[in-house]
Amino acid sequence: MPRGVVSQSRPTAPASCSTTEDDTTRGPALFARLFAPTLEVSAHCDLPCGVYDPAQARIEAESIKAVIAKVADNDDPDFRTRAILIKEQRSELVKHHLWVLWTDYFKPPHFEKYPQLHTLVNEATKLAGASGTKGELDAAKADELLAKIDEIAEIFWETKKG
Repeated sequence: MPRGVVSQSRPTAPASCSTTEDDTTRGPALFARLFAPTLEVSAHCDLPCGVYDPAQARIEAESIKAVIAKVADNDDPDFRTRAILIKEQRSELVKHHLWVLWTDYFKPPHFEKYPQLHTLVNEATKLAGASGTKGELDAAKADELLAKIDEIAEIFWETKKG
């Protein structure tokens, strides 16, 4: 079942169980249960919690920078393979956390007050993408990513004040 979709259908009794329904009503009831409506819900954490913080993206970006340093200091191919996989996963998490802020937290008044916000989020997600920390072992890219996240965080905390 896709993420965010909650089934509301009721469990059915096994065929061997005796029920109070006779053969004329069991078929329609089973049909109705099979095609019962579902309720679709959507939120960044599967619960509309309202908790947002750019620190989540920053922690993942710090991990990326640390992994890049560890890979540079290690020649073991197995270690390097695992580290690169982890770095790529963390890069995806950075993008996810930034997108959640951009799509769920920031609202039109924020974009009006901070017109650079769209560009900042775009640049930060690209720095975490294939041409940035996900695809390269470049500590300078990780530093650029951290700086962009810090700029986004500064705006985020300003919006929390007022």
